[in-house]
Amino acid sequence: MSVAVRRAAKGDLALLASLHGACFDEKWDAEAFEILLSVAGTFALVCGTSGDDWQSFVLARVAANEAEILSLGTAPDARRKGLGRALVFALAAEAAKRGAGKIFLEVSAANAPTRAFYSALGFAEVGLRRGYYRNLDGTNADALTLRAGLPLMA
Repeated sequence: MSVAVRRAAKGDLALLASLHGACFDEKWDAEAFEILLSVAGTFALVCGTSGDDWQSFVLARVAANEAEILSLGTAPDARRKGLGRALVFALAAEAAKRGAGKIFLEVSAANAPTRAFYSALGFAEVGLRRGYYRNLDGTNADALTLRAGLPLMA
């Protein structure tokens, strides 16, 4: 199976919103993506297994010598096909090209599968943010801050 990754364009705002909505309880609309992508250093990539069948996305930004993954998601029916991994490596390459030497992200402390995914890519826990995420029931959940050096090793 081949995997294609490309930079998201302005015409992909609805696609990004749709993918985000399929992946997360808190849904970001096309306007939210437009605002986020208007910030200097911010970019998005999409990934899929064929032509125009884009099933995964990442939103990231680079500032100075650091990159941050703001959001990454893969449609539920496309998970475990290597799309997320391909996106992280493509994002890391783009971030390094823009001068970043490390990459950060936050992940729910309770999300063991996602933590394992990032750990396998070389990310390590470097911090804890108490009450960072707001749950649908109004409670808060802790986030772990993860970091990896660039370039990522395959």
